[in-house]
Amino acid sequence: MPENEVFERKRDSIIESTRRAIELGGVDSLLINDLTHEDLPDIKWAGGPLHPEAVSQALDRAVDGEVEYLAVRSPNGKPIAIGGIDYAAHEDAGTLWQLSTHSELTSRGIGTRLIREGEKRILRRGLHQAMMGVEDNNPRARALYERLGYKPVGSEKCSWNYQDEDGQVKLYETEETLLRNHLP
Repeated sequence: MPENEVFERKRDSIIESTRRAIELGGVDSLLINDLTHEDLPDIKWAGGPLHPEAVSQALDRAVDGEVEYLAVRSPNGKPIAIGGIDYAAHEDAGTLWQLSTHSELTSRGIGTRLIREGEKRILRRGLHQAMMGVEDNNPRARALYERLGYKPVGSEKCSWNYQDEDGQVKLYETEETLLRNHLP
């Protein structure tokens, strides 16, 4: 069996078992814990070819307590949603970033569950503010964040490397709306 076909069958199995778990036990039945370096081959769905390396660098920062990186897991343990909390990005706040849910599992409450767990972790650090940035060309994500209590407080420039269709690494620069949620 070709390698691509094996990958697609595994992916389909992960998607179906996750949908079934949510139908039977709700989104709260899915495990959330720390993402690890061993998970990196399983997050190719989360971004472009350079994304696993960016996540790896974030995981390296977790050793010093600067970052936490979470994974919502399918019943077989594979990550189906991921996101980080950066404690160094904004003073007195945990900044949620690199949030991503597998495209075939959106609109099932998984992203909300991930954000709420991130907020719990921020509170455990003794902080009462969660921050995040959202690009203006992502109204669906912004609507979710605002539904969860996040309010615009400004904007900031950000950038990251990406790989174009020709395999060239380029710098993507944008301005994001900065959102804040005061945590109880």
